[in-house]
Amino acid sequence: MRDVAIVGTAQSVHARRVDDRNEVEMLMPVLQELKDGLGVTQADLDFTCSGSTDYLAGQGFSFVGTLDGVGPYPPISESHVEADGAWALYEAWVKIQTGAADTALVYSYGKSSPGDLPRVLSRQLDPYYYGPLWPDSVSLAALQARALLDSGKATERDLAEIAVRSRAAAKDNPYATVSGDFDVDAILAEDHLVAPLHKHDCPPISDGAVAVVLAADDRARELTDNPAWIRGLEHRIDMHALGLRDLTDSPSTRLAAEAAGVHDGPVDVAELHAPFTSQEVILREAIGLGEGVDINPSGGALAANTMMAAGLVRIVELANRISAGTAGRGVAHATSGHCLQQNLICVLEAN
Repeated sequence: MRDVAIVGTAQSVHARRVDDRNEVEMLMPVLQELKDGLGVTQADLDFTCSGSTDYLAGQGFSFVGTLDGVGPYPPISESHVEADGAWALYEAWVKIQTGAADTALVYSYGKSSPGDLPRVLSRQLDPYYYGPLWPDSVSLAALQARALLDSGKATERDLAEIAVRSRAAAKDNPYATVSGDFDVDAILAEDHLVAPLHKHDCPPISDGAVAVVLAADDRARELTDNPAWIRGLEHRIDMHALGLRDLTDSPSTRLAAEAAGVHDGPVDVAELHAPFTSQEVILREAIGLGEGVDINPSGGALAANTMMAAGLVRIVELANRISAGTAGRGVAHATSGHCLQQNLICVLEAN
């Protein structure tokens, strides 16, 4: 196995609405900041992979437009995943492991504000049984939260405390959509958005973009003095049919964590892609995170949730802490699909 590291990151502010720029215009400053910070051009990068979804853009092959921001000429080695950028990072990592590339640019973006995101996400369901019912993503998350509460693994107060902690942590995150000091009792006194979830149990809808550069071996050390080394990277998937799953557990997360070697060493920080407070409870148990782990110091997806980018942002936030020396080893998680259906685990370490 080749040693591969994240050597540079950049992201935009994740705003509730970006009305004055399209996806290409959102992405270009992020890519330029990343390349300028590393002192590289597109010609120095062997492979490019992006993550996005045509459903948000409302047109087929919409990712082709963002190649204008990358610079496709002369012809570049390029790929795309119709998924969160965390899975684009996985593809780029595999490309480097095969020896077909030494460096890779990975980026993802999402602009959900023009549409109805919870309704759009219903299209992830199977087209025969669940899809025709058009259940929105918040209602499905509420079903999962109700199952969790009924199991006795958490209470509504526990969920409110997660929301308060996450938004407070986000005060130090200049890219966050939502941050501030909130009161647990005040949250519990509010009407439910979709019982048992309150508004603060749910993520904001954000527009934004994020990008990283990966490099292998000596090339990584040439590009930065503080690479964040990828020591484990795995993803697994659970059954599509919600009725066949125990929604209070996440077997795919557990399997991915075991395969990635999460517990081969101490974990200082965990950035979990838990859009809903109830999902953090499930993920903590599935990964096996102890009380001493600093969970979502960036605020997590409850602070900024750019669709198709929030998972890659979790990896970026962890990499930034590793590179800054505020964490020695950590785990980042990304999810896709309803109720934590598909999950990716990335373990990062310092030098």
